[in-house]
Amino acid sequence: MKYAIVESGGKQYKAVEGATLEVDLLKAEPGQKVSLDSVLLLVDGDQVSVGTPVVKGARVNTTVVSHFKGPKVVVFHYRPKKRIRKKTGHRQHYTRLAVDSIEVE
Repeated sequence: MKYAIVESGGKQYKAVEGATLEVDLLKAEPGQKVSLDSVLLLVDGDQVSVGTPVVKGARVNTTVVSHFKGPKVVVFHYRPKKRIRKKTGHRQHYTRLAVDSIEVE
């Protein structure tokens, strides 16, 4: 099984060929090709390459499938006995990527 650990938006994700990734919002249109160059770890069967901090020449090629919003998070602040109530919500924007290939030069 060939997979890689990549970094995008300060977070780490496991990229497997043929699978999808859900990363923070990227400025790319659906259908556009995106290359993730910060590969931290690369596993190809029994061969493991660990980056210091990244694996040189490794790249994960992906295609943007869609943009979507995550689940709503409700934030509720209140102070008892003071009649102070504040309710707000937040929905994070994400990008779904289809992993096309994992390349090593």
